[in-house]
Amino acid sequence: MIDCEDTGLRSFVAMKIVAVILAGGLGVRLWPRGTERKPKQFVHAIGEGTLIQNTVARLQPLVNLTDVHVVTTVDLHHHILDQLPMVAPERIISEPFGRNTGPAIALSAAEIEQRYGPDVVMVILPSDHVISNIREFQVVVDMASTAAVAMDCIMTIGVMPTRPETGYGYIQVGDAMTSDNPVLRDHVKGVRSFAEKPDAATAQRFIDAGDFVWNSGIVVGTAKAINRAVEQYMPDHAPLLRQWQRRGQGADHNELLESLYRQMRSVSFDVAVLERDPTIGVVEGSFGWSDLGTWDELYRMSLKDGKNNVIEGNVTTVRTTNSLVSAGSGRLVGVVDVDNLIVVETENSVLVCRRGLTENVRDLVELLRRRQISKHF
Repeated sequence: MIDCEDTGLRSFVAMKIVAVILAGGLGVRLWPRGTERKPKQFVHAIGEGTLIQNTVARLQPLVNLTDVHVVTTVDLHHHILDQLPMVAPERIISEPFGRNTGPAIALSAAEIEQRYGPDVVMVILPSDHVISNIREFQVVVDMASTAAVAMDCIMTIGVMPTRPETGYGYIQVGDAMTSDNPVLRDHVKGVRSFAEKPDAATAQRFIDAGDFVWNSGIVVGTAKAINRAVEQYMPDHAPLLRQWQRRGQGADHNELLESLYRQMRSVSFDVAVLERDPTIGVVEGSFGWSDLGTWDELYRMSLKDGKNNVIEGNVTTVRTTNSLVSAGSGRLVGVVDVDNLIVVETENSVLVCRRGLTENVRDLVELLRRRQISKHF
């Protein structure tokens, strides 16, 4: 764990840091609380604010509010205006539609370099994560920012795993990266490989090996380093973005961007760039992290009552144990003689699922989509 009291990092490199929050995801595994119209980053899940509001809050004081940018889609733009009034409208980067994190990060890097110059540090992070140790998180981000400038490469942030989790991606950590700075030398490592979400046996092997960390999805790098990587590893996307940059903010700006986006592959930044770039580094942290991707994860993180239940809203239970029961509409939800169950009620929908299987909620949402039962998702 990094010493939060005195890293001295800011004395090494003078740097300007901006934040880019990725908020275009649909988060369907937290259905019915999160829907395509209002994905999970815009709902209250755990803590005081919504997930995206908490993401902005924990960036203070690392990043000035005037330097917080949000990447979202046109359809979700209004949620940013409603929930983040401190983010200026010109700091909202709206994609015509989602094309995964590869184009989202490439688009934001092109715009950030135009606005701030090539040497600005971009901290790119998802909008829907939960972090408990804010101070440790800030120190790790600060260190990754310093390393990105000093080593002129892209940094990832890995989280020390606490269990063999099958819902997260993993990073295999390599040797320490070369640096004249003793703090960086102790905490910045190379990356041997990235691994997608494993099955249970593989996840256990990762934990037993001792050189794997969870992939937090947080990427840190200067605008020039990220744009350089886009040019090299996303050669089909880079010319389209250069075309968009040349046209600037003219009257046909939105129409041009939509036309260019239709020509882009949907690909994650991990697959397009990070897994192919041999210079990527990783800074490890232990700051109580979760991507809150499923109801099982929300149950795990929530306070339980004496019967190991998580109860939210107008709920009455009889002989119910080890369950999460959430009533969101105000109606009474009664649960009798059940164990290990997830029950979530909203104004329009009710979900009932066995605990431990909530990853499969996405299958239900896909079925609703195919049947075009749109009011429920």
